Amino acid sequence: MKSIIRRYIYFVIALFFNSLGVALITKAFLGTSPISSVPYVLSLFTDFTLGQWTIAFNLILIVANFFILKKDDIKRQWFDIFILLPVVAFFGVFIDFSMDLLWFIEPITYSDQIVALLIGCVILALGVSMEVQADVAMLPGEFIVRAISKASEKEFGLVKLCFDSSLVIASIIISVLMSGTIIGVREGTVIAAIIVGPITRFIRPRMSFVMPWLFPGSKDEEETITDSSQYPIVVTITREFGSGGRILANNLAKVMDVKFFDKEIIEMATQESQLSQRYIIDNEQHVTNSELFSLITQSYETNVEKSMSSSDVLFVTQSKIIRRIAKEQSCVILGRLADYVLADWPKDRIVRVFCYCDPESACERCNNVYHDPWTINEIIKKNEARKTHYEHYTGQRWGDPHNYDLMVNTASITIDLATRLIIALALEKNKSEE
Repeated sequence: MKSIIRRYIYFVIALFFNSLGVALITKAFLGTSPISSVPYVLSLFTDFTLGQWTIAFNLILIVANFFILKKDDIKRQWFDIFILLPVVAFFGVFIDFSMDLLWFIEPITYSDQIVALLIGCVILALGVSMEVQADVAMLPGEFIVRAISKASEKEFGLVKLCFDSSLVIASIIISVLMSGTIIGVREGTVIAAIIVGPITRFIRPRMSFVMPWLFPGSKDEEETITDSSQYPIVVTITREFGSGGRILANNLAKVMDVKFFDKEIIEMATQESQLSQRYIIDNEQHVTNSELFSLITQSYETNVEKSMSSSDVLFVTQSKIIRRIAKEQSCVILGRLADYVLADWPKDRIVRVFCYCDPESACERCNNVYHDPWTINEIIKKNEARKTHYEHYTGQRWGDPHNYDLMVNTASITIDLATRLIIALALEKNKSEE
């Protein structure tokens, strides 16, 4: 209970820093943050304050969730939605208080405006970092983006980018209709959208000293097991495309009478992250190439797994799932960097296999076994993507024999023989335990 009270108090303080940052960015007169752009422009042409319009606008966002979310989701998240009401009230009041508190800020020169903008971004990033650490609620803007992402099965970051862009466009339209020109949206809006996230990422690790106070007595997710015999036996299959790795893994699981994990991990990751199943299927073996796109679309206002790029979110989520699965039962796990994720597993309780073959054999298997025609060039490109993904997250060479217990060339040996070899190796490694 003390922890919960502390976290809510800390969250309210975070809201104040958020509002102070928004106020200072606004006071720079170079535009404001995308999420505040509509309330800000409306406040310029009406008698209502920025804080009052912020409350009204966020209430609309809260109501919109009831039209976006499914009934089951609403029932499951009713408290998360309800808590948004006091969050909005505090945030709006704090914004007006901060605007009054900073009454003396009136930058005249452009350089003074830039300085005020940058300081405001730093303060906003500090508030976001504190909000993430409290981990009790999120602002309506982030909440509705998550709802839209889930309903549309689109990547969270892409939805966020589209949502923020639509708010800026709406602000421009309102300004033009009200005054005939663009007021309230300037370069500061773009700057804030790009740099607040990276500053947040820089600040957050340096505020870790607060976590013991927020979560007193908390322990690591996994308990240390000293006796290796308590660990289930796990076989990880890393494979080149078209090498028959999935067939081998499935066949191995049947012979060993253990569970085979492949698509099940996708389903678990969908439930435990803000990523859609379609995004996971399309991107679990890819790394985002555009750094600028990653900077703009990252979510920095949710917990640690959701504060990274979507690729990183997926890696962290699937890693946790894999470790949980391996801890619960003996199994065969296909791909998903499981050999690296379970690097600390006792050597006598795990068999790491790399399955490969030449492109011609892979092409033949795709056509004749999978009935899914692929050209040799397409298979080579697919393997390059897997290689890049693996090496990006592990720092190890994909296919390096030093990282595996057994290298299986399915162009030279049959799947049945490969299955027997893996089982024989597992038995040999576990002789001491038998």
